[in-house]
Amino acid sequence: MEIKRDKYLNDLKDRMHNGMIKVVTGIRRSGKSYLIFSIFKEYLISEGLDEEHIIEMEFDKKENSKYRDPDDLLDYIKEHITDKGEYYVLLDEVQMLEDFEEVLNSLLHIKNLDIYVTGSNSRFLSSDVLTEFRGRGDEIHVYPLTFQEAMQNYKGDIYHGWAEYVTYGGLPLVWGMRTDQQKIKYLTDLFEKTYISDIIEHNGIEKTEELETLLNVLASAVGSLTNPTKIEATFKSVLKSTISRNTVVQYLGYLKDAFIINEANRYDVKGRKYIGTPLKYYYEDIGLRNARLGFRQVEETHLMENVVYNELLSRGYAVDVGVVETRKRNSEGKQEKRKLEIDFVANMGSQRYYIQSAFQIPDQEKEKQEKESLNNVDDSFKKIVLVRDVVKISRDEKGIVTMSIYDFLMDKNSLEKC
Repeated sequence: MEIKRDKYLNDLKDRMHNGMIKVVTGIRRSGKSYLIFSIFKEYLISEGLDEEHIIEMEFDKKENSKYRDPDDLLDYIKEHITDKGEYYVLLDEVQMLEDFEEVLNSLLHIKNLDIYVTGSNSRFLSSDVLTEFRGRGDEIHVYPLTFQEAMQNYKGDIYHGWAEYVTYGGLPLVWGMRTDQQKIKYLTDLFEKTYISDIIEHNGIEKTEELETLLNVLASAVGSLTNPTKIEATFKSVLKSTISRNTVVQYLGYLKDAFIINEANRYDVKGRKYIGTPLKYYYEDIGLRNARLGFRQVEETHLMENVVYNELLSRGYAVDVGVVETRKRNSEGKQEKRKLEIDFVANMGSQRYYIQSAFQIPDQEKEKQEKESLNNVDDSFKKIVLVRDVVKISRDEKGIVTMSIYDFLMDKNSLEKC
């Protein structure tokens, strides 16, 4: 089963020969290796490149373990450069290479090399490489499959596809499996035997039970405002744990570094400033989120919000949680301040969209509730309400658009068109 990932191929094509190291990051099993060694390699060959000019190394393979030594790898690459033509160096899971920053720096000095590396840990890649090379590292983050990508080879209708997606997420291998049992086992084992083991081993964590409990707390709180202090209080009151706030902060950092979770900060729309905590955490793949909870809490309302957040990130938007402060008279006639929430404020350059993930709007009261925060934003950027129902795209008298989640997800340009 071949799934086209045109966005990422175009990202790579746009960066060819730019003098930088192309750093492809992403959660394990998100399709980084397939992107580099299949999609991108096939593109290079289709453009007439001699395959001998593609130098590949996958460091997580046992047979390549000797090349994790910097000197052996450099010798291997130099031996394969036999002329002055352009060569492409593709290195997979480069964090397994000893002293990889020094190796990449050496490769940058070879004029006819174009270098592409992948890795599954942001602290070792996106921060270290981009800092080390001061503008000579260019990151491309690969997310799990979007809904539109997952639907490319799906045999059922879009509604059953949605049910599959909000249950099992977007890791590519899941979409080649035929039974629920296979998918559940794959995601559960992957979380336990790969992601958690990697985090524990890499960071030398001793309190493994508390890390696993934190994952459960975050999975249950998708779409809810929280912060390390609240999480610490939950541990102490419910779990009788002595975990400290600093440890919670540290563990959250590990989970973000491994691309398990992302965080959305709160932004004061009228004050044009960030508020700080509390904030929201979302899982980068909702199938993994569901696996973490044994597929027992598959609440579509919260999962749809997580899907929308991930979709916006995959399209390249910076995404915040919006806060709009208003005043309203209480029963005594006194003015009271209220803070209304906008699920997402999505920004890219001069573009901005205010988006509510409403799931369903069964009546006028619910419609009024979902649009209240948007109606209190006094700028001219588009305001959109997404619903799970099949509806015709419409715009009310104040310019607020209502759109089906399917129309939003199946067209990468849906926000610009509405």
